[in-house]
Amino acid sequence: MTWIKICGITNLEDALVAVEAGADAVGFVFYNGSPRNISARKAWEITQKLPPKIEKVGVFVNQQEDAICSVADEAGLTAVQLHGQNEDSHVADLVAERGGLKVLMAIAMNGVDPAGNAMMLRPDSVHAFLADSGSSTNHGGTGKTFEWHAAMDNLLVLKRLGNLVLAGGLTPENVRTAIEITEPWGVDVSSGVEKKPGKKEPEKVRSFITAVRESDKAKARN
Repeated sequence: MTWIKICGITNLEDALVAVEAGADAVGFVFYNGSPRNISARKAWEITQKLPPKIEKVGVFVNQQEDAICSVADEAGLTAVQLHGQNEDSHVADLVAERGGLKVLMAIAMNGVDPAGNAMMLRPDSVHAFLADSGSSTNHGGTGKTFEWHAAMDNLLVLKRLGNLVLAGGLTPENVRTAIEITEPWGVDVSSGVEKKPGKKEPEKVRSFITAVRESDKAKARN
């Protein structure tokens, strides 16, 4: 079964829609530059009402381990996702060494040497590599896809290093094709299931998850 994360959650209603539709994880953005930014306190009010089996992932941009772990504790997170052009590769190691938090590392597929950036990390510190459409000038979250076929060599390196989560511009309409081409361990969506930034469209969330599960069933039949 493909792991599914619905990111950019800002309210309990959207989180519950994602969970009830079959998502494995929800994501909260702790970055002031995002329209989906949420406070640790508000995130905690949401995470406390979600089932224990649901992964609660916090998204951070160029933060150090003390700040990340502090917010994680306050918000009730079970995992963190690290973004940023100047991300210190040692931060993932330090967060992982503290224990209790899984680390997802975002890799900008439109940036310089995505595979090389991933190989700078200790594989045992990273639960999954999130392939996003970011570049050297943005952190991702653009709502645009990257070229899946052209990126295949880099994606294969990420797969060899660990779990691959595909992100960047996924929608209910294109996610099955994306999975067929890249065969990821998981998928991550935010803007592709939104009514507006920070507010999900319930039917799009359900359609996205249904499309992923149909892809899983097709793969199982083959």
